Amino acid sequence: MTIAIKPATPEQSPDIAEMVGQLLAEIMSRIDVKAFNFDRNQTAERLRQFLVDQKYFVFVAEDAGKPVGFIALYESYALYAEGAFGTIAELYVRPQYRSKGVGKKLIDRARELAAAKEWTRLEVTTPPLPQFERTLEFYEKEGFTITGGRKLKAGL
Repeated sequence: MTIAIKPATPEQSPDIAEMVGQLLAEIMSRIDVKAFNFDRNQTAERLRQFLVDQKYFVFVAEDAGKPVGFIALYESYALYAEGAFGTIAELYVRPQYRSKGVGKKLIDRARELAAAKEWTRLEVTTPPLPQFERTLEFYEKEGFTITGGRKLKAGL
């Protein structure tokens, strides 16, 4: 297994959208709540446009040219963060590739982008705990620390 991490292209949007669907399905299955609406075609088109507009930074992990994971980030701004920082919106590795260093390679590539953009930090919100305790452990192993709080949303 030779994993390559590459910037996503708009043409890869359908493959990445498929993995987004797998990520959301896994979260909803574990928490037993339909927390997300997902339409693969709409997600692929939205991602394609985000990439074209350079609003989203996505890196794909490939094994022999086949996508096996991805990380998506966007630039955020906050006074508490002392300026611009990166937010990891999604990180997904197909189950058969987990615990094999793929997630670490994706995080490492995100850190390279953060340094190039001169972001002050990277932030991420884990899926619900305790169902995703292993996800939290992964991020902590990669140097992320808990800053408190919970992610909340309000529909508009």
